[in-house]
Amino acid sequence: MKIAIIVAIDSANGIGKNNDQLAYISSDLKRFKNLTTGHTIIMGRKTFEALPKGALPNRRNVVISRQANYIAAGAEVVSSVEQALRLCANDDRVFVIGGGEIYRLMLPQADELYITRILHSFEGVDTFFPAIEPQFWRNINEEGPFEDEKTQLSYIYSDLVRK
Repeated sequence: MKIAIIVAIDSANGIGKNNDQLAYISSDLKRFKNLTTGHTIIMGRKTFEALPKGALPNRRNVVISRQANYIAAGAEVVSSVEQALRLCANDDRVFVIGGGEIYRLMLPQADELYITRILHSFEGVDTFFPAIEPQFWRNINEEGPFEDEKTQLSYIYSDLVRK
């Protein structure tokens, strides 16, 4: 099984503020959907609760929560990263979609990173992606910069694999 992390980060490695992502970039959301559809997505409880319509369609949703008896409609709930990975052992690829604590726990085990680098530093960020150590990762594809018409934010797609 390949573990892929998909994330949008700002220029200071920020990923969230007040339990929400920093920006909604239309083409990034389409890229996320294209990459993750048909695969298992693993997320923390807060990320699941931030999804506007609940479990994402056409994907197996796995939610990690320490809350006993937590119920996430349309998703399977486990209490640890290890349980999530055991549950998905037969999958060819799983996508980790957040949040900060789940990224931190999964980065050492990840095989691939799909990063949208937003070329902006947001104020009030309270959740960050862990440092990406260049000695462990090789950039295999980079596209951009692009500019989002709605937000005027510039961004770059970077795909990395573990060396």
